[in-house]
Amino acid sequence: MQLIALDPGHFHASLVQQQMYPGIDTVIQVYAPEGPEVKQYLRQVAAFNEKDSPTVHWSTNVYTGNDYLQKMLLCQPGNIVVLAGNNRLKPHYIRSAVHAGMHVLADKPMAIDAAGFDSLQAAFKEAAVNKVQLYDIMTERFEIHNALQRELSLLPELFGTLQTGTAAAPAVIKKSVHHFKKTVAGKTMIRPSWYMDVKQQGEGITDVTTHLVDLVQWTCFPEQILDYKKDIHIDAATTWPTVMSLPQYSAITGEPRFTPALQQELTPDSMLKVYANGAFDYTIRGVHARIEVQWNYEAPAGTGDTHYSLLRGSKAELVILQDKAQQYKPVLYIRPLTTDTATLKAQFQTLTHKYPGLTLKESPEGWEVVIPEALVKGHELLFAKVMQQFLGYIKSGEMPAWEVPAMLAKYYTTTQALSVAKRLE
Repeated sequence: MQLIALDPGHFHASLVQQQMYPGIDTVIQVYAPEGPEVKQYLRQVAAFNEKDSPTVHWSTNVYTGNDYLQKMLLCQPGNIVVLAGNNRLKPHYIRSAVHAGMHVLADKPMAIDAAGFDSLQAAFKEAAVNKVQLYDIMTERFEIHNALQRELSLLPELFGTLQTGTAAAPAVIKKSVHHFKKTVAGKTMIRPSWYMDVKQQGEGITDVTTHLVDLVQWTCFPEQILDYKKDIHIDAATTWPTVMSLPQYSAITGEPRFTPALQQELTPDSMLKVYANGAFDYTIRGVHARIEVQWNYEAPAGTGDTHYSLLRGSKAELVILQDKAQQYKPVLYIRPLTTDTATLKAQFQTLTHKYPGLTLKESPEGWEVVIPEALVKGHELLFAKVMQQFLGYIKSGEMPAWEVPAMLAKYYTTTQALSVAKRLE
């Protein structure tokens, strides 16, 4: 099989090329409009080749004509289309590729509004008919702190049972804070101008929240088949903008002026409003959950992105913190609600066979789960894990029965939250 990079507008498109895969052609077929985005993709693939030569040795066959999509659809059915870029175009790309009999591995989000969700439903139905696999890249399932939070929640003598919570005190809370301006290798990371256009990128409430909602489902209802029509209800939702000046916008896009599409999002004093922030409360099978994502322009000196994840059990709370006290690196804690420390330690010890080197340390937050560096993998290295899993699904000819319903439930949750927020504004 061949990998096909279709309009790779986001750097995630190249991250699955950090290693080679058995049974996959070393030539990547690239179909994209001419421009800086495809050039950046090609530079990144070349960098992986150089860094890990001869282990990594991709070559590329590139087509950048205006009819790039039509040319791509002439490729042999059964190949794998990798999508990471403009989110407004994704539903059309997905439907087209699936209709042509190709497998699709798509970066999140696969849908940014209700119309996109309807398109995704149709795509899954056609994928089943054409016997191809359609999957999104949920790297956070492989992040060690998330994985261990899930593992600990599955130990009833330690965690107890997941509480249902209330609207005021949800049983599950997931929040993350991100920043538009980031420095990578000493240089400001350049983002495409459409990244600030929510009609193309999607609002924050349907973008980064995809990972958070996925983790709620994957952690709290492992391998269970969800029915979004019955199991999920959005209780409240809101969105708000991040405001940036033209110099700030130019610093992260390299563009000297706002694009015409962004002109209508300017305030009277010519500040750009980017609706990258959102929060919503919902119930999933009766469990109250809260999701929140926030995008600031730039992190204050010495700080960084933050992540917060809380699960309330009847015997313990499991919390991931990533703030100043944790030096902006994620740390997992167990907050016991009982005094039975012996049972907690004995139950925790059962995980050390699967995760060698895990230990517990007392802290002001409860018991800190100390994770050896060998188990901690950076975000970019997790993309290959998802690809390997996806190739396994292709080889077997099917996904686990719960995967497609989980994707539908996830995108229903995010797009419905957006609809509720817009009705309330």
